[in-house]
Amino acid sequence: MKQDIIPGINGDVYIPYTKRTGNESIVYFTRDLSAAGLIKAYDCISACLKGKVGIKLHTGEPHGPNIIPRPWVKKLYEKRLPEASIIETNTYYEGDRYTTEQHRQTLKTNGWTFCPVDIMDDEGTFNLPVNGGKWFDYMSVGNHLMNYDSMLTLTHFKGHTMGGFGGSNKNIGIGCADGRIGKKMIHTAQGSDDMWSIAMEELMERITESTKATIDHFGKNVAYINVMRNMSVSCDCEGVEAEPVVTPNVGILASLDILAIDQASVDIIYAMKKSERHALQERIETRHGLRQLSYMKELGMGCDRYILIDLDNGGARIYARDAAKNLKPFTK
Repeated sequence: MKQDIIPGINGDVYIPYTKRTGNESIVYFTRDLSAAGLIKAYDCISACLKGKVGIKLHTGEPHGPNIIPRPWVKKLYEKRLPEASIIETNTYYEGDRYTTEQHRQTLKTNGWTFCPVDIMDDEGTFNLPVNGGKWFDYMSVGNHLMNYDSMLTLTHFKGHTMGGFGGSNKNIGIGCADGRIGKKMIHTAQGSDDMWSIAMEELMERITESTKATIDHFGKNVAYINVMRNMSVSCDCEGVEAEPVVTPNVGILASLDILAIDQASVDIIYAMKKSERHALQERIETRHGLRQLSYMKELGMGCDRYILIDLDNGGARIYARDAAKNLKPFTK
């Protein structure tokens, strides 16, 4: 029997803005899908990034067609973050990023050669505490994460085969967990022969608890950018096998609140015409991916209400308390 529609339970049920409660955070928005737009968004949230900065980026499988364009990241690195490193971890599945040696070849293939790229689990792991979780007391991450003072979470927002959607939460929760221990903790039930045995709400909660461990570690020194471009229903981990893109490009969002930025990204999808959003909405709901959002709220990781600041129009507020329906003009 279908459960009641209650935020925090149904990962396949979208909660409209008017049904949400609590404070509002700030999310910045530009339609400018370019290196200049990326820098514009970054400048709004960069003040918190101190000391040694790690750029958490999904660098993609070989020749992946949908990843954030390398020239954009290069320009951001050169203009704003010349001392930073891209940070990644090896994959749980066997493939072209399974070992550090394979991963580095893939980085070379994809052109991530203009700045240091740190494979954080190359030399071991570190256990970060998970405060308030129901699945984990700690999460195993690449131990090089401890070498950084701040983290910029630079995310290609898209669908995901198991997570429904991949936003900042997935980028950190899966992307900072090390390839052998942490990712197994998230994906595999203890004693199971099926490495992908955890799914639906439980998977979303495990990903989110992993994320919480990392952002609690960085405290106020973490910022988030979601690039809503080439949004296949497939994750970038599917590389050239990703499903064709049928969702319109939107723009770039930036925030200091991880829940607000992922919620705003999802809201923008749901505000599209049915024909435009159908594929991605179906992917999100069939995987119960909306549980990522409600569980972040339960864990106190941010706000699901926000004010969207239009960077293209003098900082005008284009999304406030009851204005979800006005998201439609954002799409192209």
